[in-house]
Amino acid sequence: MEQVVERPGAPGGESQVVREVSAPLFEAKGWMKFLGVLMILYGVLMIMTIVGIVICWLPIWLGVCLIRAAGSTELAQTGGDKIQLMMAMSRLRTFFTIQGVLALIGLILAVIFFIAGGVGALSSLIMNA
Repeated sequence: MEQVVERPGAPGGESQVVREVSAPLFEAKGWMKFLGVLMILYGVLMIMTIVGIVICWLPIWLGVCLIRAAGSTELAQTGGDKIQLMMAMSRLRTFFTIQGVLALIGLILAVIFFIAGGVGALSSLIMNA
């Protein structure tokens, strides 16, 4: 029996599959870096506010996740490196998980403030009647 040896970059090989799978992320790496830098700048500007001092690390962390994901995507695409592709996907998972949690917290707070505003408006109507 003939043994098939897979060479890096061989057609149908693992590195070719990695390049094909990472192509859409590779095309978006510029936008990932751009948004990453914007988020870091936003975090730095948040330091100047009282509330921002407490939560400024979140956008900075998100920005770093995006920039590192873009770098890993670039390495995966150029070298066909499966480990780098997995790292890029892991960093994007972290980014979207944090964004999702923040969105849920924002929605919950919006509902709480909406209810509190409604109760406040009703109580002022009752007191004025």
